[in-house]
Amino acid sequence: MDWSRAKNVLIFTFLLLNLVLGYQLWSDMRETAGPSLDFTSLDADTQRLMEEKDIQVLAPIPGGTPELPKLSYTYVEGENGKRVKLAKPVDSKLIFSQPELTEALRSEIPDIASYDYDPLAEYDSDDAFGAFVLHPLVEGKWPLFKVDLELYYSNQKITEYRKIPVELTTTEEKETALPAAKALGRLVDNYLPMEAVVKDIRLGYYGRDFNSDNQVAVAVWRFILEDGQEYYVQMNGDVISPKTEQTEEL
Repeated sequence: MDWSRAKNVLIFTFLLLNLVLGYQLWSDMRETAGPSLDFTSLDADTQRLMEEKDIQVLAPIPGGTPELPKLSYTYVEGENGKRVKLAKPVDSKLIFSQPELTEALRSEIPDIASYDYDPLAEYDSDDAFGAFVLHPLVEGKWPLFKVDLELYYSNQKITEYRKIPVELTTTEEKETALPAAKALGRLVDNYLPMEAVVKDIRLGYYGRDFNSDNQVAVAVWRFILEDGQEYYVQMNGDVISPKTEQTEEL
């Protein structure tokens, strides 16, 4: 037996094992501790109330106060948002990159590159299909929530899509975003139940239908809880409940 070679193999095996165990330990510690989040942006009263209500925030709290343009949009005539079958089904993956998806569907949905995939909005439909959900992007940055492009899949194939096409119009007038920490504070103070877990915080727009040709969208912070409940906090602090489609004054 070549003991020198066997020794090298054993050393390499132990090194590889240590790397695997080290990564597993790091992963376990990360899951136990949660994301490395900085709660110093929250005021003392909000932090105290979070402790009292046992509220957890597993998403980073964005900093800064970006400026967003005022937004309106109109529905494109001639397209009624019915489900359309793809000429050629596209393979569906449990995990995929948006560039791959865009390239695969560009021929049938030419403007798909102007949409952003929202993994938290994926849902199961009533007819045994699941659906990936994408939102149109405003100036390539901010999603317009509730105006969706839905990609229906079954048996690991995307076979149909449904889109309510809109034309977006922004103005030079800007709106300064409410700090995410303050928006979260309003939810903690008045809306979040005991033991709520916030899993995602994202800035975007919420479309509001006034039964007219021109629709007005408001800038919002979207908060999604672990149980799927959604809250949308406007820049003036009002909270939109998507289940009631009503704005509740604080």
